Amino acid sequence: MQLPLFPLDNVLFPGCPLDLQLFEPRYLSMLSRCMKQGTGFGVVAILEGQEVGAAAARVADIGCEARIIDWQQRPNGMLGIRIEGARRFCVEQTEVQPDQLRVASVSWFSEPAELALEPAQDDLHALLQALAEHPRITAMGLDGLVSGQWQLANQLGYLLPFSVMQKLELLGLHEAQASLQLIQRWLAQLQGEMLA
Repeated sequence: MQLPLFPLDNVLFPGCPLDLQLFEPRYLSMLSRCMKQGTGFGVVAILEGQEVGAAAARVADIGCEARIIDWQQRPNGMLGIRIEGARRFCVEQTEVQPDQLRVASVSWFSEPAELALEPAQDDLHALLQALAEHPRITAMGLDGLVSGQWQLANQLGYLLPFSVMQKLELLGLHEAQASLQLIQRWLAQLQGEMLA
């Protein structure tokens, strides 16, 4: 399947919202097509290059489909949109069009069933609930309420201050428990660094 890509300096996760401001013609045209066709676009992390100007030289080979959930004209004249992560995908091949929009052939990850939270994950769930009390997180519409392990892993992976490469590693995992275990290990490392 062909999917237009929106490269960012961040990683989008399924079920997580992100506010964007669009001003470049390539992305305004992409957004117009997506809205007319009722389709989404792909968000991929930039590995080499920058968000504005010429197409990024290199992007991640996995990403997340973005669904447009709201839009409005901003006072600064830019178009503001809120997107939400949907399905994960693997980039098979990309092509940069003359307007510098990157389009990719993608294959979709098979999404496993959601698993109930386990008592061993109570600390991570409590952390997410504490993060959800922050005004910026509340404004994003994340309330800390999750019904399963994938939701917990995705929201923590999205919100915690991990590197882009760490976030990509989480996005590419196929088991929620493996994601949550990795998050716990990285949190322990962060805590150790803070105490050192």
